[in-house]
Amino acid sequence: MDLSVAAWIAIAAACAAAAALVLFAYLVVQVRRLRAAQEVLLGGGKGDLVDFAVSLQGRIDDLHRAVDEIAGGLTRVDRRVDGSVSNTAIVRYDAYAGAGGQQSATMAFLDAARSGIIVSAIQGRDYARVYVKELDRGRPSVALSPEELEAVERAMAS
Repeated sequence: MDLSVAAWIAIAAACAAAAALVLFAYLVVQVRRLRAAQEVLLGGGKGDLVDFAVSLQGRIDDLHRAVDEIAGGLTRVDRRVDGSVSNTAIVRYDAYAGAGGQQSATMAFLDAARSGIIVSAIQGRDYARVYVKELDRGRPSVALSPEELEAVERAMAS
């Protein structure tokens, strides 16, 4: 009976060894796939995934700094644009009824804060007058005519 127990133990050991070999072959294939995927990810570099992640984090930090610089630059550009003459309008009208058509005009040159100037050119038959009025944040230095108010509203609507 000793011999049959020893034979069964040998058969079991052989089966365990065969299973271990199959498992080993499977694990070798998996490790090769993992290394191939790592090569694709690293681009053929000699570093490992940790080095790659650290370098990637550094690049992301650089990207965040660049985005912050661009955002600051855009803020400065927005302030400059808001302070520039960006809203304009012209209103043509007949200052003196029956005096030759719509020869008079009012022009508004304003920034985003409703500051700027309003130029009115009043045309008569034998003369022309030009008036310039200043507007500071929507408040005129001198009372505005209806045509000047219309020019301001048109400029701010565009």
